[in-house]
Amino acid sequence: MIRIVVVDDHPIVRQGLVAALEDEPDFQVAGAAGTAEDAVALVAQVQPDVVLLDLELPGMSGVAAIPRVLEASRGTRVLVFTAYDTDERVLGALKSGANGYLLKGATAADIARAVRAVAAGGSALEPRVAARLVAEVSAPRRTAGHLTGRERDVLRLIAEGLPSKQIARELHISERTVKFHITSLLRKLGAENRAQAVALAIQRGILEVLQRR
Repeated sequence: MIRIVVVDDHPIVRQGLVAALEDEPDFQVAGAAGTAEDAVALVAQVQPDVVLLDLELPGMSGVAAIPRVLEASRGTRVLVFTAYDTDERVLGALKSGANGYLLKGATAADIARAVRAVAAGGSALEPRVAARLVAEVSAPRRTAGHLTGRERDVLRLIAEGLPSKQIARELHISERTVKFHITSLLRKLGAENRAQAVALAIQRGILEVLQRR
């Protein structure tokens, strides 16, 4: 069972998300909050698997709340769910430790798929968000020469939201080897987590915008 905390300052949106998530047989909504401060306290109390987090909140912003949420519950992963898709918001959230980024307007199926991917240790970067990054980021493009072919294969599958176990099956290698490649490519990209690695790889021209499988 995947335990989820929903954070959104609009009561109707919050209630709708809770209802949609509770329709999934493998989901349990452990609580909901309307501010970042309340979210941090709630996460510390219930220790959820995933926090579905809006960025536009009264008081402390969602981006600022991400590291505090992760500090409050070490095993918790953060999936951003917001209306804003500028490169500043996306990279800010991913650099703060978010594991995925969805735009409001996503279907219930999209949200459920992203929650499951993030909970399983994967990432969820919506294709429209990736496209926005490519369009708006002005940093010089770099080549992928410093990544090995196998690291590029692993990175592509990370971008599709696959956890390590599935990546191992896809590439016919051990899960331990996958984790070795992930550690290596994170170091080479200067990324702190998988979702950030995908965003940085897109930004630098290493990874093309990918569609969901």
